[in-house]
Amino acid sequence: MRQKSHTTRGAFALVMGAVLLGTTACGAQSLNAAENDEVGGEVVLIEAPSEDLAAGVINSIEPSSELADLVPASLRSEGLKVTSSVGYPPMEMFGADGEVVVGVDPSIARAIARTLGVDLTITDQEFNAQIPGVLTGRFDFLISSMTDNEERRETVTFVDYVRAGNGFLVQDGNPGGVAVPADLCGKIVSVVDNGSSMFLAEEIDAQCATDGEAAVDILKFEGDTEAILAVKSGRAAATITDYPVAVYRADTEDSELEAIAIEGGESPWGIAIDKKNTELVDLVQQALQELIDSGAYLEILDAWGVGQMAVDSAVVNDGQ
Repeated sequence: MRQKSHTTRGAFALVMGAVLLGTTACGAQSLNAAENDEVGGEVVLIEAPSEDLAAGVINSIEPSSELADLVPASLRSEGLKVTSSVGYPPMEMFGADGEVVVGVDPSIARAIARTLGVDLTITDQEFNAQIPGVLTGRFDFLISSMTDNEERRETVTFVDYVRAGNGFLVQDGNPGGVAVPADLCGKIVSVVDNGSSMFLAEEIDAQCATDGEAAVDILKFEGDTEAILAVKSGRAAATITDYPVAVYRADTEDSELEAIAIEGGESPWGIAIDKKNTELVDLVQQALQELIDSGAYLEILDAWGVGQMAVDSAVVNDGQ
């Protein structure tokens, strides 16, 4: 989505533009010739930056000998080109230098690259531009807290990597009295345009109409940071966001925000790949499954404090 508990966190600034993380930023090394022969050709081991809380886990991952022969030559030579929309902690955010990208999603991408033995470039891209970037071939895949849903499956295939529910972020003291979805009837809610939060707000609005209640006034923004600022300024009674993001935002010192769980409605988040690129879909699915089976996957999630989002297996398109 780009979204259970009562607590308090502040907003990171959403910095737009491209941030490229490959051998230069992350560090990388090639295996020697003998090792290359064992795993099927030129192999690159990227290194996670020190600010990646899962760096120790990621940097201990060895390339998969079983998957090496399946990596196409183009991917071996060019590396994985990945996009994520930065500014959604703890899922994706800039490090202290404002350049290095860290978070749950970059960690998973780095772990997949290590498993495949390929280089990795991560580019910050506005949320709505990510799927078009995948479809034009600019990116191999996107991993950006994106909900796997039927509409998006018309153009991309998802390899689901976590499941998450939703939460409200409201001002301290909850002056709007927003505790359950029905409380939004007749109120203003801020959301990320074209994200799952927008779709959920529209569903709540439709239910308000069915119940004969006042409509929900939905304010749409390009990013999560702007939606949260609308709440902090009093322009919106609440914003809808994902469970890990709500808690992270509220727990930040001086956030002036509270996180409120929205019960039920957990949904899969997927790594989106052009549906025509079935070879890469299979490769990413198998790499993620190896990470799940080895335990590295859960260690990565635990490093970021979101182990409760873990899935048991790497499923494509929510098993549909």
